[in-house]
Amino acid sequence: MRYIISDIHGCYEQYQKLLEKINFTKEDVLYVLGDVVDRGPEPIRVLRDMMNRPNVIFILGNHDFIMYSIMKKMSVEITEENYSGHLTEDDMLAYHLWIQDGGLVTAEQFGKLHYDEKMDILDYIAEASLFEIIDNGGKEYRLVHAGLANFAADKRLEEYDLYELLEERADYTRRYYPDKNIFLVTGHTPTVFIDDWGKTEVYRKNGHIAMDCGCVGGGKLAAFCVEMEAVVYVEGPE
Repeated sequence: MRYIISDIHGCYEQYQKLLEKINFTKEDVLYVLGDVVDRGPEPIRVLRDMMNRPNVIFILGNHDFIMYSIMKKMSVEITEENYSGHLTEDDMLAYHLWIQDGGLVTAEQFGKLHYDEKMDILDYIAEASLFEIIDNGGKEYRLVHAGLANFAADKRLEEYDLYELLEERADYTRRYYPDKNIFLVTGHTPTVFIDDWGKTEVYRKNGHIAMDCGCVGGGKLAAFCVEMEAVVYVEGPE
């Protein structure tokens, strides 16, 4: 079976419970739609678990990208040649904004790792996909973290840039693809904030499958099974 989950945000306990609930095995494949880190209690532990599973496909989220960008620069060895200009005011501003947006727990846990462990994690994030496409029974699922900004129906996913895939939220009132067998699968926007929905449950309308059920904020963590077209939930932290 193939499963899709999104926006784990460091909720390791719920992530493990969900894998147990779907009876995830080595024969299955898990697609993670980004935002693995920040806000929740154990972001690095979630990342390391994913790294140890060859059947997990990691799609980059905006929080993962920010963590990578900042920690990559801060993990460079300071020398006489670079100490005066390695970190700029813009770098420090980005760091403080990230900390305010839930990055503190990630930064603290990452900082406790040995250098080689840090590099392994950064390499893993660097190798994450920006999108994936899944075919099943004549239906096509297009997986991205946030949405498709500057959308055009004939625009290939390879043509979208980082911002268009990782930052701008999908418009859930709009059907993007006229072909009703093509579905846009996203995280990033908690489903409770989708107009006329207001539930911590997967949103499935207008050709969308919105997966971020707000686990870290007390909602749910969801797994969508592609073959069964069914959703399994676990409750988020209280």
